[in-house]
Amino acid sequence: MDWSQPHFAEPAWLWLALLGPLLVLALQRYSAWARRRQLSQLAAPQFIETLTRSYSPLRRALKNAMQLLAVAGIGLALARPQWGQEELAGQLLGRDTLFLLDCSRSMLATDVSPNRLQRAKFAIQDYVQRQGRGRVGLVAFAGQAFLQCPLTYDYGAFLDALNAVDEKTIPILGTDLGRALDEGFRALDQNRPEKVLLVLTDGEDLEKGGVRIAEQLARKGVVVFTIGVGTPAGSEIQLLNEQGRVELLRDSRGEVVRSRLDEKTLREIASATRGAYFPLGPLGEGLARVQLALEELSNGAGAGPGRKLGIDRFHYPVAAVLLLLAAESLLGTRRTPPR
Repeated sequence: MDWSQPHFAEPAWLWLALLGPLLVLALQRYSAWARRRQLSQLAAPQFIETLTRSYSPLRRALKNAMQLLAVAGIGLALARPQWGQEELAGQLLGRDTLFLLDCSRSMLATDVSPNRLQRAKFAIQDYVQRQGRGRVGLVAFAGQAFLQCPLTYDYGAFLDALNAVDEKTIPILGTDLGRALDEGFRALDQNRPEKVLLVLTDGEDLEKGGVRIAEQLARKGVVVFTIGVGTPAGSEIQLLNEQGRVELLRDSRGEVVRSRLDEKTLREIASATRGAYFPLGPLGEGLARVQLALEELSNGAGAGPGRKLGIDRFHYPVAAVLLLLAAESLLGTRRTPPR
């Protein structure tokens, strides 16, 4: 066992280890005086010795000492004694991960099962449950972008916000990657040296502002990883009509809309910020590749400086207190009768 650096993490509680036994000692003295006074009222002095012949002052003193030590042990345990050191690597503090999730109608295409939006949500959920260590946040976007969950360590709240996202979350139609990136940047912790955005989308940037905003964010130190959801071949977009029936989305000329994955735009956005583009894949393996890319960031940002922490040893005085109280309760105050 490493006995280096002995100290107390909460030294203010040491007053209990010092004053507590004194208070208990005063109570014990008062209790002994009260017992002698009661005996003097019950019997004449010459009979008191006969009545207390089986009483053991040594056992009573031993019980009192155990009580004093137990109270002192409680104070020591509350003071949290520590010795030895363990190093907490800064990487264990975790990295902020902000997801930008496309929830436009094009994400209802079924070229990946069950559709693009659900596959992206499943991949994010799996990533957080398997790889998540730091704070996570969520921005949903279509023709507009809104923060659905600020950066938090509460993964339950994050997953609730994620599950609530659907094609109706953003009422403004279209896909504006520029607005999504801008909203994501505002949601980041500006005090962190590392600023990373993970964009899950099919890349259909109807407003054509994604690359321009990405170039602006790159000058602010933001790295964007884009994850393409869907296939280049694409598929039709299925919607539920007012009667609850499935129908295909059509344009103003009545022709069926076919949505395709725009990898070119996503590569340009990632390249502008020194990030990378990965296709999501049928099982969400694209996010796993993002995790590897994040770990290889040469600047080591997001991994706070390592810290050395003392190792708590309060369980030793706690164990001693329990043993003392158990032994004190089992020890009587009568002498062992002669055979």
